[in-house]
Amino acid sequence: MDEVEIVVAHSERATLRVGDVFLKVDSDQARLEVEVEAMALVPVPTPRILWHKPPVLAIAAVPGMALGRLGEPSTASPGAWAAAGAAIRRLHDAPLPARRGRAGRGREELAADLDGECEWLVTSGFLPADLVTRNRQVAEAALRPWTPVFTHGDLQITHVFVDGDEITGIIDWSEAGQGDALFDLAILTLGHEEHLGDVVAGYGTDVDLDVIRAWWSLRSLLAVRWLAEHGFDPLTPGCEVDVLRSRL
Repeated sequence: MDEVEIVVAHSERATLRVGDVFLKVDSDQARLEVEVEAMALVPVPTPRILWHKPPVLAIAAVPGMALGRLGEPSTASPGAWAAAGAAIRRLHDAPLPARRGRAGRGREELAADLDGECEWLVTSGFLPADLVTRNRQVAEAALRPWTPVFTHGDLQITHVFVDGDEITGIIDWSEAGQGDALFDLAILTLGHEEHLGDVVAGYGTDVDLDVIRAWWSLRSLLAVRWLAEHGFDPLTPGCEVDVLRSRL
């Protein structure tokens, strides 16, 4: 009999694996609806939906292995990283969905959230003030006008599966929608700066690398408190705090 594996779990959602079936349990039904809708629209490989009975979505496992993990060296080939970039370009060239996604937050909203998180990081003593200040300065470059594209919105390295140099599936579409293309590229390469060139080569068009680096700082500053409060450790080597330190 297959064992039940807890893939990820916190107060908002949980993902369980039983054999080749993943069960996603979400307190917010709208997130699951976004995921189902997005997977029906995107021109890239996605998991097969087995059934959807809120608050649970059952999907089939995709073949291959994750491109890597945050905090660990990736064993995937440069060709696999380039293939990920090419898949992201196909996504970004797809017709726009109706919804605004996680990557579609406006400048004023982001700036306000960023200021609040930076204040907490300093006043709580969680991070040194100079580290926060420097990364807040770097993050400013991401707060600029952009043309909306179809974005994944949570394109962590563990959400992209490969077999050799082929993309076999991209998972977890609950944050998909209209957004900033460079957000997706930044989230994929967060903590894996050495693979940015491969991704951009596969993406096939000029991108502003300074904006991608700005998103690394912005995303990390916004994520640290949430991670710490939900049972994750942003101080793990190679993870969010190390990303912030690399900007010094």
